[in-house]
Amino acid sequence: MCYDIKTSLEKQLRRAILDGNLQEINEINEKLSIFTPEQIELNHASGFTHPKLIIYTEEDLYTPIIATWGLVPYWVRDSQQKNQLWNKTLNARAETMFDKPSFRQAARSGKCLIHIEGFYEHRHINKKTYPYYITSKNEELLTVAGLYSKWYNPDLGEEIITFSIVTTKANNLMTKIHNNPKLKEPRMPLILPTELENKWLLNAENPIDQKLLNDLVLPFVEEELKAFTVAPIKGKNSTGNTISATKPKEYAEVVAEDNKTTLF
Repeated sequence: MCYDIKTSLEKQLRRAILDGNLQEINEINEKLSIFTPEQIELNHASGFTHPKLIIYTEEDLYTPIIATWGLVPYWVRDSQQKNQLWNKTLNARAETMFDKPSFRQAARSGKCLIHIEGFYEHRHINKKTYPYYITSKNEELLTVAGLYSKWYNPDLGEEIITFSIVTTKANNLMTKIHNNPKLKEPRMPLILPTELENKWLLNAENPIDQKLLNDLVLPFVEEELKAFTVAPIKGKNSTGNTISATKPKEYAEVVAEDNKTTLF
C-alpha cells in the first residue's frame, strides 16, 4: 500500500529541470502560484485528502502536469459516482491493473511517473501500530510508477487529470514493516530505478509486451532504502503536514522487538 507520502511540488519539477525546459518550468511555476506553501511542501500528504501533485506522462516525458491523487476512470458518470470510487483508486496493484475496470484503460495507455521524497507505512507489533518513514539512503527523490486518467466532470463542465500509484510485492525491508495481519501480503510502491523510468512510460506504446512489464514490476532494491520510526501520522496526536513528520522517534516496543531479531 502507499497512501501517505512526502514530496515537494517544486522538487517534482526534476525531470523538466534536467531536460532544461525553461518554458515548461516557468509555465508550471505560474500554476504553482495558486497553491499555499502548505500545499507545495507536503511533508505528509494523505491520498485520502486527494492532494494535487506533479506527474509526467507518456504524452511528453519531460512536461510536468498537475494531477489529483485518486484515479477517476473515463466511464465515471458524475461527481457522486466519482466520490464513491475515489478512495478505492489511490493505489493500483501491478499484477491486476490490466484486469480491473477502474485501471484497465490507464494500464494500457496512461502510465505516468511521480517523484516523491519518501513514503509512510505502519508496522504491527502486539496489536499496536508504529509509523515508519521510508526514503532513499542517498536522500535523492524516489520515482514511483503510476497510472493516470483524464475525466470530464459533467457537473462542473471541466476536465480533470487524476492518478493512482502502482504497487508491487514488498522487498524484505518492507515485508517486515508492512506486516498488517489483515492483508493478503505485504506491498510497497513500485519504485523505478532511473534507467527504467522512460521504459515504464514508453511501454504504453506496446501494452502487450508482458515480458517487458514483468521486468519492470519488481520490488525496489532494499539496500538503497532506509526506514525509521516517526511520530504518529494519524489521529489527534498526528504531526500533520509539518517538517517534524519525518523526524525520527523511538518507541520502546519497537526497540525491544528489533532486539529479538536482526531486522535492520
